Amino acid sequence: QEQLVESGGGLVQDGGSLRLSCAASGRTFNMAWFRQAPGKEREFVAGISWIDRSTRYADSVKGRFTISRDNGKNTLFLQMNSLKPDDTAVYYCAGESFLGPLGSNAPQYDYWGQGTQVTVSS
Repeated sequence: QEQLVESGGGLVQDGGSLRLSCAASGRTFNMAWFRQAPGKEREFVAGISWIDRSTRYADSVKGRFTISRDNGKNTLFLQMNSLKPDDTAVYYCAGESFLGPLGSNAPQYDYWGQGTQVTVSS
């Protein structure tokens, strides 16, 4: 069973930066970051293709967040700049067990991390 472990969350002030990491125990195809704020549904943040490293972003984070991966180390990253209080949420790493088109729907991802809390204070 594939395991994903996130790290890098924490408390930061409005306008600050954080870098999240996700270590996979084995090879995972397309990978993504999702987040869930209290009382809200889990939402797609960013995704990256295994084949060509093409990326997708939610409109709310475009220009502020950057997703990347190191396939050799089975590690996924999310660089978050210009953070806002609305970015406060638990951030989850997700991965697919089959190779396919990069998507933004949670059900297509087979593996999930335990989540890491990101809190942005105003």
